Amino acid sequence: MEYPVRPKEAFDDSAAKAAAPAIAAKGLVKSFGDVRAVDGIDLTVPRGTIFAILGPNGAGKTTLIRMLATLAQPDGGSATVMGLDIVSEAQKVRREIALTGQFASLDEDLTGRENLLLLARLWGFKGTSARDRADDLLAVFDLADAGNQQVKDYSGGMRRRLDIAASLVVTPGVLFLDEPTTGLDPKARQDVWRMIRALAASGVTILLSTQHMEEADQLAARIAVIDHGRKIAEGTNRELKAQIGTGMLRVAVTDPARREEAARVLSERLGYPVQPSPEGGELTVIAGDARKANEAVAALLAAGIELSDFALGQPSLDTVFFALTGYSASVGTGEPETEDHQP
Repeated sequence: MEYPVRPKEAFDDSAAKAAAPAIAAKGLVKSFGDVRAVDGIDLTVPRGTIFAILGPNGAGKTTLIRMLATLAQPDGGSATVMGLDIVSEAQKVRREIALTGQFASLDEDLTGRENLLLLARLWGFKGTSARDRADDLLAVFDLADAGNQQVKDYSGGMRRRLDIAASLVVTPGVLFLDEPTTGLDPKARQDVWRMIRALAASGVTILLSTQHMEEADQLAARIAVIDHGRKIAEGTNRELKAQIGTGMLRVAVTDPARREEAARVLSERLGYPVQPSPEGGELTVIAGDARKANEAVAALLAAGIELSDFALGQPSLDTVFFALTGYSASVGTGEPETEDHQP
């Protein structure tokens, strides 16, 4: 898939800025009252890559993106986007970026084409060039047949595709995607993933925030895990998985009434927290190697806890996050959303 590109007017093409990473942040801090939403985060994102910020609700993902997109000023630290300072050169940064938030920012009473046409004109396209730009984007995002429908009649996946298309009226150097697949069904999510990959292949740098393990695993070349405003790990998905070893023990306890007891035995034997499956039927814990896994299974059997199944396998990114933080990113921390603290 190829995306129509409209080159932007150059405003500062110095060699230093051209060679800089797409995003470089050092010690970024942002507080809302007594809540330190972002607490000293460092970040380096090379140009033309997909970089994921992974964390639960309330971790500080949205606040971090808002600062990098010049929508909120940091209380401490510094950052550049495409070689431009996010505070002293904020207006120039805005000409280099696009932002798609968690929810579609579209006029529902307008048609899809009218939304894109309005934005094209605001960006300076004139006459037929504005109409051509809108039609090009509708075609690329598989919305040409729905272009004359009001957005309020669109499905969730169609709205999300149109929202991303609206961010690309002028092709950005950096595209910020804040939980872009929130609320989408599996097929619509796959469609958005396909578009994100194609955008990165066209040279757009993408900073993606997500609380979905699979999304980060599927899309990102590099992942930063944040929790309570701090970066607690960074690396490729393989590097993150290597941090906790290669052995993940999964057991299914025959008697549901003894699952909590089984979790205590596993935790005491292996020294790691135990993660129940969403359905509660399976327990997963870091084992490290086959010998330790066998000893843990033997301890369960010695306690009279019968197993219907057990296996030793590779860690998932979800397991990595659980090991790093003690809870699953997909269910969150129970803390309020960081953005709730924003003015």
